Amino acid sequence: MTTNEMTGGEALARMLIAHGAGPMFGMGGFQLLPFYDAARRLGLNHNLVNDERCAVFAADAYAKVSGRVGLVDATLGPGATNLVTGLVEALNAGSPLVAIVGDAQRQHAGKNMTQETDQVSILRPACKELIRVEEVSRIPEAMRRAFAVATSGRPGPVVVDVPEDVAHGLHGFDDSDFETDPAHEAAPALRSRPEAQALAEAVALLRAAKRPLMLCGGGIHISGATAEVTALAEACGIPVAHTMTGKGAIACTSPLSAGLFGRYDRIANTLIEESDCLLVVGCKLGEIATKRFTVPAPGKTMIHLDIVAEEMGRTYAPTIKLWGDAKVSLAEMAEAMQPTAADQRAMREDYLSQIPARMATWRTEVSDRLQSEETPVHMARLITEVQKALPADGYLIADGGFAAHWGGLLFDTGQAGRHFVPDRGFASIGYGLPGAMGAQLAKPGATVVGLTGDGGFNMVLGELETARRMGLGVTVIVVNNAASGYVKALQHLMYGAGNYQSADLAETDYAAVANAMGCHGQRVETPDELTPALAAAFAETDRPSVIDVMVTRDPARMLPAVDNRTVQVKKGDRVA
Repeated sequence: MTTNEMTGGEALARMLIAHGAGPMFGMGGFQLLPFYDAARRLGLNHNLVNDERCAVFAADAYAKVSGRVGLVDATLGPGATNLVTGLVEALNAGSPLVAIVGDAQRQHAGKNMTQETDQVSILRPACKELIRVEEVSRIPEAMRRAFAVATSGRPGPVVVDVPEDVAHGLHGFDDSDFETDPAHEAAPALRSRPEAQALAEAVALLRAAKRPLMLCGGGIHISGATAEVTALAEACGIPVAHTMTGKGAIACTSPLSAGLFGRYDRIANTLIEESDCLLVVGCKLGEIATKRFTVPAPGKTMIHLDIVAEEMGRTYAPTIKLWGDAKVSLAEMAEAMQPTAADQRAMREDYLSQIPARMATWRTEVSDRLQSEETPVHMARLITEVQKALPADGYLIADGGFAAHWGGLLFDTGQAGRHFVPDRGFASIGYGLPGAMGAQLAKPGATVVGLTGDGGFNMVLGELETARRMGLGVTVIVVNNAASGYVKALQHLMYGAGNYQSADLAETDYAAVANAMGCHGQRVETPDELTPALAAAFAETDRPSVIDVMVTRDPARMLPAVDNRTVQVKKGDRVA
């Protein structure tokens, strides 16, 4: 049966709905008006944002937390180019996204149309694939391709570029044109296993190891492999360390958890140094994770398992490369090791007992910071109180800079899973608020906290209106140090006290700003105010809350550890 003739915009909306579309974020323009009209008539969950970059951040966090495809749209020119930062975050982080972008009317393209630019060339390197739609009739084909690419291999963002005349044009479609494969509604849509001989060799190395250590990256969460990580670790006695994005690969409270490794670590870097076999899973071993490519030291026995073959050997030459999906590969590895699993664990009994003992020692050494009573509030105390207040199934969304560094080092997930969500694909600031919005939409009943600096919050303040309009009960904690703190701290470490340039912000009461915007706002100046402030914010389930936390203005005390890029550290500098 042939459907009624429809616009290209309606065909776009119907294909999104056919893929089980979740919430979509965007800001319209003339080019995509038929799509917006169809979204209204067909009931597509579309939400206006105040900045297209925030639309991608929200869609990215939604995808990270739900595994489903995040959706965003933008009009041509500035709308399209505003997507770039968020698209690169999703590209580097492996988040499945589909972005629909309007483009110039082809009959007049290249004649200085309003807002026209070569956006295809600008967007192409920022996404996994860019699909240009040249015929209305090919829209279903293009959208099926977009969802397939977004959810296969290492997931990523796909841009569908739709000229104005294609969105406004008409075509008579058949019902069959809108058929889709449900597998591509979420990632990973397809899974693969490593070559059998390589897997057998890897298993042999792990069996023989006296001090094995698993290093997990964000690929664990993309694959949904936390149960497999936990099962292998517990059965065979293999401790687990993680990157910022890999936090939650195993519950941080597990006696096998070695915490964060790389630039900021508790005990993991020492364990890596002492290990006789490293199993790296779903981790690119980039700058942060390797402390600028110094951890692990050269010559380690390393098994590298990744869904992207090109990542293996990029920064460290592995002993064995395993090309495959983390979930199925780890399950197969565990099955192969099962006959001797008990013997392996028994052999490592002394080694395994060292993990919680060393972690306890670390906690004792930093307890004065974790429980600090000082005013302004110590960042370690802030993370400690968030830790206490947030339910085990809650989510902490960490902005770039301090939020990710302090959160990555100190926040512990109470259960396995992606409950700590930093924007480490591109590590840009401004992610905290829109990221929290996307996470809340992915898990409507969960408690979601966005942790952001005042600089990052300044970038995206307009999205408080979006969150209020949408009735989202997210809590945003603003780390208020009246500075671009990370930059100021680095300037202090490298050039000494007082030598700061373009690093200070005006003192601002963000709680008052939130209240003026119809949200719940509360300022915290002393550590004893944290618990009641969090409780009051969590009780606000239908509007956003902003907790404005006053923290140190002393740049000597802003970093959780000496940054490895520091070329000069003055004697007496205090680092956390």
